[in-house]
Amino acid sequence: METKDARRSLAWLLATWGATRVVLLLFVFGVWVFPGPDVTSDVSVTYLGWYEVLRQGTFPLDDVTWQYPPAAALAIGSPALLSFLSYPHAFFLLAFLADLTVLVLLVYPAGRPGRSLRGAWVWVAGAPLLGPTLYARYDVMVTAVAVAALVAGARRPRVMGALAALGAMLKVWPVLLLAGAVRRRAWASAAVTASALAAAFAVSMPGAFAFVTFQRDRGTEVESLGALVFHVARHFGWSGQVLLNYGSVEFVGPHVDQVSSAALALTGAAFGWLLLWRLRAVRLGPHTPADAAFTAALLFTVTSRVISPQYLVWLVGLAAVCLYHRASRMAGPALLVLAASFATVLEFPVGFVHVVLSDWYGVLLLFVRNGLLAAAALLAARRLWRSTVPAPPTARLPFQSARETQTPVSP
Repeated sequence: METKDARRSLAWLLATWGATRVVLLLFVFGVWVFPGPDVTSDVSVTYLGWYEVLRQGTFPLDDVTWQYPPAAALAIGSPALLSFLSYPHAFFLLAFLADLTVLVLLVYPAGRPGRSLRGAWVWVAGAPLLGPTLYARYDVMVTAVAVAALVAGARRPRVMGALAALGAMLKVWPVLLLAGAVRRRAWASAAVTASALAAAFAVSMPGAFAFVTFQRDRGTEVESLGALVFHVARHFGWSGQVLLNYGSVEFVGPHVDQVSSAALALTGAAFGWLLLWRLRAVRLGPHTPADAAFTAALLFTVTSRVISPQYLVWLVGLAAVCLYHRASRMAGPALLVLAASFATVLEFPVGFVHVVLSDWYGVLLLFVRNGLLAAAALLAARRLWRSTVPAPPTARLPFQSARETQTPVSP
């Protein structure tokens, strides 16, 4: 009976994935038009422009919108594998295959003890909530690498470390996968892999690490948590403005630097908390690396100067790996992330004009989306701490005996 129910559940899962992904492909291929700005222009214009430069054997040194680690060239150049298609169409198909890879990674081992199809359902139902953005950014490719690293982590720490390093060289954030790595072999493998990739790109292509300077000069993007200060301030006479700056729509004007500095300080505080947790955590299980990576990604996303819609792709993917483990306590934060994903597609692309204008609807959408993410981050941090850090012993006065400090139990 259980086998029959499991097969029925798997059939529904695959049918849901197939139906939702067909709809996404129809949107990115232009058969149907999704409301709001065209999210595929990043592929057909920006990515294609970078691709043409990368083909010359150098990074886009004159383009401040290039803000990615050197291995990002692999993702941007990947449509060359399907040279019989146009660049955008090839990219969309490869993003679709990355999406399929995540599904397979979450479904294939789900029958093992301690595993569950819950994680696959989170990905199948959660990722399409972001709309065509899922296939119009290379973040889904990075997420596939991150999911593979976490799924492999319990049995193959070296593989986890190598994949985490590859992911970090694609888009930095997968370095957070190592936050909960239990074995040193994962860290050693990550260090060796990252060093080898960095050296290879530094020697073979000029400007491999120019992205560091471009990232440093970014301001406060209109969708970030800190941006809410200026969205509200615009209604009370704030004299700044919204501009396309460093490839994103940012606030420029009085006090923006202070808010950006505050965001960096909060990021530093989040790092400090993670370090303290890692030093105190002792109850570590197979699900801990996924729970820790999910919590770390939430903390760094919420405190970031930029919360772009594609960031939610990472969070949905990590939430899916958490719930793939039956013992994970991240169901609550995962549901909040799914709600935030739906709020995200409402603010971008559907309602982005309202966000840029800071009207009541745009500000409300951002309050809801960022509020959900902040709540998810705090709840995830609380649950990670409680599930891994032992409670301190009950304090006892010098003259009290151990028996006197015990809590009485009612009959």
